[in-house]
Amino acid sequence: MPSERTHCVNTGPTARTATGDASAPATAEGESAVDLLGGLDIETTDDVAVPDRLIDQVIGQDDARDVVLKAATQRRHVMMIGSPGTGKSMLAKAMSQLLPREELQDVLVYHNPEDGNQPTVRMVPAGRGREIIETHRVETRKRGQLRSLVMWLVVVAVLGYALFVAGEPLVGIIAAAIVFYVFRVGGRTQRASVPNLLVDNGDQQTAPFADATGAHAGALLGDVRHDPYQSGGLATPSHDRVEAGAIHKASRGVLFVDEINTLDIRSQQKLMTAIQEGEFSITGQSEQSSGAMVKTDPVPTDFVMMAAGNLDAMENMHPALRSRIKGYGYEVYMDDTIADTPETRRQFARFVAQEVARDGRLPAFEAAAVAEVVLEAQRRAGRKGHLTLAFRNLGGLVRVAGDIARAEDAEYTTRDHVLRAKRRARSIEQQLADQYIARRREYDLSLVEGSVVGRVNGLAVMGEDSGIVLPVVAAVTPAQGSGEVIATGKLQAVATEAVNNVSAVVKKYARVDLDEMDVHVQFVGAGEGGVDGDSASVTVAAAVVSALEGIPVDQSVAMTGSLSVRGDVLPVGGVTYKIEAAAKAGAKTVVIPAANAQDVLVEAEFREQVDVVPVSNISEVLNVALVDAVEKSSLLDRLSAYAPAPPGRDRNRRSGPTPAP
Repeated sequence: MPSERTHCVNTGPTARTATGDASAPATAEGESAVDLLGGLDIETTDDVAVPDRLIDQVIGQDDARDVVLKAATQRRHVMMIGSPGTGKSMLAKAMSQLLPREELQDVLVYHNPEDGNQPTVRMVPAGRGREIIETHRVETRKRGQLRSLVMWLVVVAVLGYALFVAGEPLVGIIAAAIVFYVFRVGGRTQRASVPNLLVDNGDQQTAPFADATGAHAGALLGDVRHDPYQSGGLATPSHDRVEAGAIHKASRGVLFVDEINTLDIRSQQKLMTAIQEGEFSITGQSEQSSGAMVKTDPVPTDFVMMAAGNLDAMENMHPALRSRIKGYGYEVYMDDTIADTPETRRQFARFVAQEVARDGRLPAFEAAAVAEVVLEAQRRAGRKGHLTLAFRNLGGLVRVAGDIARAEDAEYTTRDHVLRAKRRARSIEQQLADQYIARRREYDLSLVEGSVVGRVNGLAVMGEDSGIVLPVVAAVTPAQGSGEVIATGKLQAVATEAVNNVSAVVKKYARVDLDEMDVHVQFVGAGEGGVDGDSASVTVAAAVVSALEGIPVDQSVAMTGSLSVRGDVLPVGGVTYKIEAAAKAGAKTVVIPAANAQDVLVEAEFREQVDVVPVSNISEVLNVALVDAVEKSSLLDRLSAYAPAPPGRDRNRRSGPTPAP
């Protein structure tokens, strides 16, 4: 049976010149920079208008934006769940601009002469707090000056009498010291009359916004500082040691807590109380501190809660707190990608302009540079016809490109600056993957030439945006008892699952009884990177079949894909990064699921290095991966009855290339 490759796909945008020319072709379809910008005909980002309101700067999160607008009108709580960097904190800040303008208050804490450990709390209109504090300070200063004058007159009189009248200088000195101490202790009472400005909203033009992400209990709920001087007239009045928490500073505004599940359970319980009661007393959070005895009157906590987190946030979140937010507000899931349309492309051009304006130090981006950012957004989306909404990482690319341009004193940031930034702004996972590949080459672990029985170059993803080549080696031996899967290292469960997925196919066509064989599987060097067991099932299947049939595998072929029990190749994630990893390792052909063909957007430097072959079933995988031999033809003939080729496709005849994604 012939061994031609079945399909090849174009792997991304065609190469372009790096001159920053807006008319340069941008994609395989011949899109210009103007097309990539959704028809936006600009020279630089200086020509793009940036909205004043934060809510109008939000891109791609239409559902979340609508929820925030409704929640702001009705003062409802909101919980946003989604991937990091998709705009949760931006929406929270936008909420503070949208809340109805209410009469803000300053919060003052006064000394309680009846019980020094229970300071009293008073609310006054915003701005009045400073005036009251200054008035008390002026009065205290005047009283202190008068008290000091009287004290020194008394001290001089005592010393004069003791020296010149009584003739007892030692008694006079002792008496003067006693007078000084009495006046000093009495002055402490005067100092305690000055209140502590706990919450100051005097300069607040919009509703308050408090970011309590990662805050410990004291920063979130308020605290009372420890006083090392608790006697001898040096003690600090308790009301002066009271500190407001984020829940108090956010009153009549927005309290934002990202990764809310990282708060300990006790803090979540107290946060729920603050939401429910609308007020919360401040006490010392450390049981060993002198502030543990202090507890103020209740302080207002009339805030709107904006909670955020990843999907795991809901698992570790206090159920009563979540119920409180859900029952009196909204829950919204943040999108990871958005449909790639002319309108959204124009929004991405505005995003670049927003980042430049927000930073304030970056040169404006030329149109071709912005188009390159849009292309990167397409690539990072991992889906055909979509753009990524991970704006924090994309904004990092914008800032690195701008920094490169600024370091060169360039007037504008060009496309070349963006291309260089993409290489420089590699993630830690990408850097580790590159080092990993280099080390494997040094020790001849990356075999990409010749053919070997039972060895297949699989592909995996490290982190979110880095691929690695992960060889899988299989050997089949007669079992002493019932057959089993034997895997080395931490990936035994992965190997077992992968073999179980392919066992139905193997048992259907194999000449031997798999139940009487031991299948040994090893992921070579798997400790260096991540492995997705499901996406490794095609690789494991090819290695096991090669070992069973004794047919060598072409080592210039790398592959990824999930396999059903019927032998169908199912789609997986990260195909673009896996293809690039295969190209870096020196592979010539990459087998991917046919369903992922539309998701391929490979960087230009790797585009001509590999042929990408989309496949739909295990027979196509083996047709590409196994070396031509009589045994291969026999194997594929047996497989054809179990996993026939899709209608209209001849497995033995090369098809034309599928359209570029």
